[in-house]
Amino acid sequence: MNSVNTQTELNELLTGHNVHVQLSVPQLVEKATSRGEAQLTSTGAIKAETGKYTGRSPKDKYIVDEAISRDKIEWGSVNQPISSDIFSSLYKKVIEYLKSKDELFLFKGYAGADKTSRLSLQVINEYAWHNLFAHQLFIRPSAEELTTHEADFTIVSAPTFKADPAVDGTASETFIMVSMQERIILIGGTEYAGEMKKSIFSIMNYLLPEQGILPMHCSANVGEQGDVALFFGLSGTGKTTLSADADRKLIGDDEHGWSDNGVFNIEGGCYAKAINLTRENEPQIFDAIRFGSVLENVVIDQKTREADYTDISLTENTRAAYPLQAIDNIVDPSVAGHPKTIIFLTADAFGVLPPISKLTKEQAMYHFLSGFTSKLAGTERGITSPQAAFSTCYGSPFLPLPATVYAEMLGKKIDEHNAQVFLVNTGWTGGEYGVGSRMKLSYTRAMVRAALEGKLNDVPMDKGSVFGVAIPKEVPGVPADVLNPREAWSDKAAYDIKAKELADQFKENFKKFGSVSNEISSKGGPVI
Repeated sequence: MNSVNTQTELNELLTGHNVHVQLSVPQLVEKATSRGEAQLTSTGAIKAETGKYTGRSPKDKYIVDEAISRDKIEWGSVNQPISSDIFSSLYKKVIEYLKSKDELFLFKGYAGADKTSRLSLQVINEYAWHNLFAHQLFIRPSAEELTTHEADFTIVSAPTFKADPAVDGTASETFIMVSMQERIILIGGTEYAGEMKKSIFSIMNYLLPEQGILPMHCSANVGEQGDVALFFGLSGTGKTTLSADADRKLIGDDEHGWSDNGVFNIEGGCYAKAINLTRENEPQIFDAIRFGSVLENVVIDQKTREADYTDISLTENTRAAYPLQAIDNIVDPSVAGHPKTIIFLTADAFGVLPPISKLTKEQAMYHFLSGFTSKLAGTERGITSPQAAFSTCYGSPFLPLPATVYAEMLGKKIDEHNAQVFLVNTGWTGGEYGVGSRMKLSYTRAMVRAALEGKLNDVPMDKGSVFGVAIPKEVPGVPADVLNPREAWSDKAAYDIKAKELADQFKENFKKFGSVSNEISSKGGPVI
């Protein structure tokens, strides 16, 4: 396939009588409900179900093997290659399939709040509720911008088109295919809306480094003095809770870029987990779920249409999508200066890592590459005790390039802007899971606040830990005996054994970064 044919086929699809272009939120809500795709809830949000696929399908995600990107991609289980012939054949089938539909929906917008580096995109949807999702999650153009909008990348989403693996060369009926040459993201066989959001994030992780911009899977906020903070962390580490601060404005909750100008949000909305959501614990998210928001796989009462966020009968991965403007305490537009503080969050169920520690640049690069947290007993079938979980750069499913590209960029940014980096353990203390106790949220908040306010920059430090990190000997509002993890264990010998076990797992995981300089691995990793 060549770009001329691709564009011709796209134009033929988009000029059809059945394509609704840039519908407003009320129009999309009307379409989604009248077409039976979604239900209106008691708050005015709509609720849709995604069928058998209630999360991403990583084994069905491919990057087309093309000369333009072949030598740049880190091929493997995350970035699976697929031939241009297979992509071309499926693309033509999907286009023809969509032409037969009574209605299609087109959204035009952007990824990246920094106008000097943003990506123009368009999203073609079979479902109106998917188009509403795109409208709320990506950056919406002004009326003036819309008149000159030309898409750099196009998402073509056909959830009810199912591939035939025997004929189409896929692993299943589902496919998420990215062509860097044709600038097309082709999605079929899955109704999970998050595939659109994360496909664009993967594209940004490919494109931004070429511009000297570090793409990051993190949340970001800014204080009254313009001091920017980044929060990295995997699911369950407290990233959303700790970055939502009444005294600081939210830049974004999930995807950002760090350029020579500062930090910017890649998105125009939030895609928050809704499991066990309450106004008491997450008031910003709870109150953002109103007219125009999209609830995904949330169970509602069919009479009152009230959401039951505790019901996980459809999935534990219930979600709420809404625009950033549904939150009061935000930066708009979502751009800010260079980060003063970087927080790496982990939930260490082994009870080994300090509740807070300060990292050198090399340690920051090491822990960024490691992306550690724990899986707990009972969270997945077969897990009976805590297990270490590593996700490179806190976002390995979305990294097309070698991980060291991102780590080296982070190290350079830390040097250039003198950012202070802290590792915060929101997990267990006084023993591993089942023996010790979860770190008190009030203590964690006090430690994070002290880091953000610069109160840990000059305090006495203990550097005798297993990982060689600097542990503050005092933090305002936190008992001193909590700060050193070994001292918190009654059985010091048991701590030493568990600490060595975890250190060995870090070292084993780090072996996959064979090209990483000795400086990072020797200066950044465990000292035992």
